Amino acid sequence: MLDCGLSAQTVLSFLPLPLVPSARLSGLPNWMPRDCNNSQLEGELKDCCGRVFIDSAPEFCVPQEKIVDFSEIDVILISNYLCMMALPFITEGTGFEGVVYATEPTLHIGRFFLEELVQYIEQTPKASLASHWKDILHFLPPPLCDSLKPRSWRHLYSLSSVNSSLSRIQMVGYDEKLDVYGALKVTPISSGFCLGSSNWIISSDHEKVAYISGSSTLTTHPRPMDQSALKNADVLIMTGLTQTPLCNPDSMLGELCITVSTTLRAGGCVLMPCYPSGVIYDLFECLSQHLENLGLTQVPMYFISPVADTSLGYSNILAEWLSQGKQSKVYLPEEPFPHAFLIKNGRLKHYKNIYAEGFSTEYRQPCVVFCGHPSLRFGDSVHFMELWGSNPQHAVVFTEPDFPYLEALAPFQPLAMKAMHCPIDTSLNFTQGNKLVRDLKPTTLVIPESYLKPPVEAPNRTDLTIEQTDRNIISFKGGDVLTLPLKRKRAKVNLSPDVCNKLVVSEVRLGVNLATLTGQLHVKDNHHSIQVLDQTVTGSNSATRKLPRRPEETLSQMRYEWGSLDLDTFIQRLREDEGISDAKVEQSSSGYIIHLPKEDALIQVEDKSTHMYCDPQLRHRLRKVLLQCLNKI
Repeated sequence: MLDCGLSAQTVLSFLPLPLVPSARLSGLPNWMPRDCNNSQLEGELKDCCGRVFIDSAPEFCVPQEKIVDFSEIDVILISNYLCMMALPFITEGTGFEGVVYATEPTLHIGRFFLEELVQYIEQTPKASLASHWKDILHFLPPPLCDSLKPRSWRHLYSLSSVNSSLSRIQMVGYDEKLDVYGALKVTPISSGFCLGSSNWIISSDHEKVAYISGSSTLTTHPRPMDQSALKNADVLIMTGLTQTPLCNPDSMLGELCITVSTTLRAGGCVLMPCYPSGVIYDLFECLSQHLENLGLTQVPMYFISPVADTSLGYSNILAEWLSQGKQSKVYLPEEPFPHAFLIKNGRLKHYKNIYAEGFSTEYRQPCVVFCGHPSLRFGDSVHFMELWGSNPQHAVVFTEPDFPYLEALAPFQPLAMKAMHCPIDTSLNFTQGNKLVRDLKPTTLVIPESYLKPPVEAPNRTDLTIEQTDRNIISFKGGDVLTLPLKRKRAKVNLSPDVCNKLVVSEVRLGVNLATLTGQLHVKDNHHSIQVLDQTVTGSNSATRKLPRRPEETLSQMRYEWGSLDLDTFIQRLREDEGISDAKVEQSSSGYIIHLPKEDALIQVEDKSTHMYCDPQLRHRLRKVLLQCLNKI
């Protein structure tokens, strides 16, 4: 299984979970469809400025269990910490007994993401759970009526499930070759997207599949992308291209800095809904430098997350996973990230939550607050939206590309505070993706169907697609079952030294040598080897029969014929050895036909086969003559 991401878009259909009771949210009017009299539906749906939301604990769209039996999965390969959010749904309670491979940063930062998500939802439990709305989906207004299989949505896993799931992960390093039951080798290589992010090479002795997930060629804090290992794959599976093809990360970063500084100078505060790791490290660095250049060093930045302290601390001890520039600072000694310096100087303060010790005394405005969750449905960001939403001086800036910002803001309408959309997606864009495919030269390219069409907001931008010229492309969409054009035709076999010592090489033509061998073929864990013949061989009836003392002597008289039949020599041998002198030769489309009228026989000679049509006794004599006319080893 390649990755196990969790679709969190479904949480946008639910009302936010405030940290403190919200009179505004609790006062929203109930909504009921006109033609429905289901009393059990009462209170499940709320109306906010013409948009209907579910008043319940949020639910997530989990990987579809009926397509794949999770208990039959042997190996899961994780590309980065954003691609493992559904792991507890797959490994716990499903009969899964396989192994999960991931790099060290992916494991530990992934733990931060999973623990933060669980704590956000558990700290604001809902008294009642809504489920009857799923029975009347066709009565509901959009986008609720367009929900995909809501009966399969599930509430989030528990912290114990998270810990149990993560205990199954085996940590691996870049370029480490891992044996999968002897049948395959899998190798993680740097993808340049985030700390510890990987692309994967899946190979046998003669076939190669490359899997590209979230990848980046931009110069940021992770190690650069390794492209050479991906070249010349039989099948290249490419996913994880940018979710915001119309937005350039550099220009978005510039707009973000301008928006933040303008808001702060006007006395307002800035909320930045974010994840606890990833782009946030670069935002700390760029934004602090920009504010320093403008003389705004007195403005504090707050990072609020249940895992804030561990995320900041852990990022500074991952030297081997960082870019060369960041690595060099580790050995000075100097912290690779500037947030350590910012924390020492008091410009960046981090807290587990807004009611953590010291936050209320240290908090002052104007300020910049980094906190989760980017969906604005749970976490500390909900509190700040409720606190600042009615003040036009303040601003909320969206940098994560995972959620449509207008959808995230919908339950907070009417909203007076400014909202800016500055998505910073460092994933490969389509120009970079096309160049990468041209450089890698895969035999077959497998991509999502959406990569072949321009984005909906720019239907004429054909440059925002993957080129289809001069290559075999297979596209897919959700729920598709594909057969990849990859068949194993050869396998590697190891010869034991004892077998090699007994080989007798014959030169069949200049530069070409052949040898026959005799031995026993052993197959174990998908590894093939040829060993010296045992003195005893067990037959199908479990009886054991004795072989000659030296088995190779039994086969010493065997010969193997090769090469093409020399017709002149064959006709001459028929005349001399068998007294057949009336052979007539005719050329056919595939070779020759030799007719022997007196013997009532026909011999058909082709490049790789010979057919004889005659009585069995004559066939035996003709076969003997024919074999004498071929080369032997």
